[in-house]
Amino acid sequence: MTKFLLAVHVLAAIVAIGPVTVAASMFPPAARRALAAPDDARAAETLQLLHRICKVYAVAGVVVPVFGFATASNMGVLGSAWLIVSIALTALAALVLAALVLPAQTALVEGEGTREKTVRLAMFTGVFNLLWAAVTILMIVRPGSTTGA
Repeated sequence: MTKFLLAVHVLAAIVAIGPVTVAASMFPPAARRALAAPDDARAAETLQLLHRICKVYAVAGVVVPVFGFATASNMGVLGSAWLIVSIALTALAALVLAALVLPAQTALVEGEGTREKTVRLAMFTGVFNLLWAAVTILMIVRPGSTTGA
């Protein structure tokens, strides 16, 4: 059962979190292009598409911690320091996405943007991506793990 839970957890992370990180990273430069050419319908459509990808996959990403908790419980590692740090970083990444990245994207999609807002959004997106990178590294290295990693 642990292998099944772990497989779903890892696949969900790849399929759900991957698209959010890529689309969120593509959004600020696309927003700058849209701001530079306000009459370009294609640029506006690109922003809407990237924002929709971020929103949809953010919701789908809830599967990742759900199966992560199930896997950790099955493995008996819920009290491990590396897992507790990973959980905290995951919660922080979700907060950054929900409170900073998505609202800033929404404002830009709705035409309430400036170049400065795209720069700030790029920073928020970078923080979000760095948090996920740290979680991924902790999941691979698992300091103190007895699995030989």
